Amino acid sequence: MSTATQRTVRLPPPVPAPNPADWQRRLRLVLAAAACGSVFMVFLLWVHGGGVRALTTGGAGAVTSAGRLAGLVGADLLIIQVLLMARIPWVERVCGQDQLARWHRITGFTSFNLVLLHIVLVTFGYAGSDRSGVVVEAWRLITTYPGMLLAAAGTVALIIVTVTSVRVARRRLRYESWHLLHLYAYLGIGLALPHQIWTGQDFVLTAPARLYWWTLYIATAGSILVFRVGMPLYRSLRHDLRIAAVVPETDGVTSVYLSGRDLDRLPVQSGQFFNWRFLSGTGWMRAHPYSLSAAPRPDGFRITIKHLGDGSSQVPALRVGARVLLEGPYGRLTGLRRQRHRLTFIACGIGITPMRALIETEYYRPGDAVLIYRARTPSDFTFYQEIEAIAQARGVATIYLPGPRGPAQWLPVGCRDGASTLRQMVPHIGDSDVYVCGPEPWMDAVIDSLDRVGVPIAQIHLERFAW
Repeated sequence: MSTATQRTVRLPPPVPAPNPADWQRRLRLVLAAAACGSVFMVFLLWVHGGGVRALTTGGAGAVTSAGRLAGLVGADLLIIQVLLMARIPWVERVCGQDQLARWHRITGFTSFNLVLLHIVLVTFGYAGSDRSGVVVEAWRLITTYPGMLLAAAGTVALIIVTVTSVRVARRRLRYESWHLLHLYAYLGIGLALPHQIWTGQDFVLTAPARLYWWTLYIATAGSILVFRVGMPLYRSLRHDLRIAAVVPETDGVTSVYLSGRDLDRLPVQSGQFFNWRFLSGTGWMRAHPYSLSAAPRPDGFRITIKHLGDGSSQVPALRVGARVLLEGPYGRLTGLRRQRHRLTFIACGIGITPMRALIETEYYRPGDAVLIYRARTPSDFTFYQEIEAIAQARGVATIYLPGPRGPAQWLPVGCRDGASTLRQMVPHIGDSDVYVCGPEPWMDAVIDSLDRVGVPIAQIHLERFAW
């Protein structure tokens, strides 16, 4: 077990573990209230535009009015869906990208279903009013109403995004292909906008509705341009990040050392990750999320990558000196979430990367930190020598668990019960903050064991990167 490059262990200042306030929880509630308030505002605008009156009259007018409401709420949720992934920094810090991704997924499927319901109800409602067939009416709407042809194309784009986002379809696609198809969501929303502006009764007839929708669209477009385009581009140019070295660690694992300018001005902490684009060879148009595998330093960063996909398999061939574009930092797997003085780190495979950075920078007394590291074989323990140097300098208890997976799922063969094994390894586990990182099914098994030994959910910290 060896690592190609040693780094000097620097002890953090002796400050106590922070007592997290309730401000993040309160802000999450504020965000949830804002989203609900947005939907309620759409409902009020629909009422103001005569929606209830049309609904109570019955007949084709009621069907059309219900379709309008479905379309308005669906459009509002589409915008919220985009805002959830706009990379707004304070929203990322409060919620975490994994939580935002879950909300984004739920909101996306809900908005898509409402948009389809809108199409069906409005078509049936108009067909009833015009006393025509549904197919004939659908064709007439698409070909004669302003913006409807674009809206139809936008709906097709949204169907592609939704179908490829279903878990069964996602498993059959490479990440790169799925990510490219997912960008069609922006196209779909953009194509649907003219239809709402030109023919939407709730947009055309009332000034409050126009003010609301224009404000929402402009704020969303501004957030995307600023936080997903402007800020990453500015930081990449400002800090001039470049590849300083490409170093093999273990079989199939490579570290990339990065140098740059004034990197101490970046608001990054151990445990966080960036989305990286290496301007060296092909594949630079796709950003990949990699955590820092060592404490961030003013003169450089280090990331460590396992060769799993098309992008990561090209890492050993990266050219030294090539420019690197970055987006971030992202993630909440940091010391700011701590509630206890004691720490337990549980990692599997390449999930050791943020843990390696955290045990270097977090404050703890000797004997108050435990690292449990799971790998298939002894040779797969990346950073073994570095971890042992930190453990000796700072009093970290290290537990290495090599071997094939056993009955306890997250433990190797020979360990039959995860909860009892965990109690033996870390007797004070209930009084620890527990940081977990590894493959998603493995983390689920760890969480189950932590729950059975009585670790409160607020003391369990992890992030999921599954797409």
